Amino acid sequence: MGWATGHIAKLRAGQVASFRPRGNSMSPRIESGQLCTVEPVDPRDIHPGDIVLCKVRGTEYLHFVKSVQDGRFQIGNNRGHINGWIGHHAIFGRLVKVEP
Repeated sequence: MGWATGHIAKLRAGQVASFRPRGNSMSPRIESGQLCTVEPVDPRDIHPGDIVLCKVRGTEYLHFVKSVQDGRFQIGNNRGHINGWIGHHAIFGRLVKVEP
């Protein structure tokens, strides 16, 4: 179980999830502790620049989609780090709102 397990369960059930992630890897786009709202998303509607709640090699992230290629998604943060490539099954929702 990771920090987003409960939120992922809500998204898989078709519900919206709101939470306050911690960390600075997405700053200044998302600051640590800001309220983030994520909605379920059809993988066909995901594009580079979207921020998604996903899992890369067992770790949960709220990070950017850097590239889309042949049904795979490259995930990375706002500091230049690339987490890796994942399939659509590892994307649970897309960020739709950030609040203080």
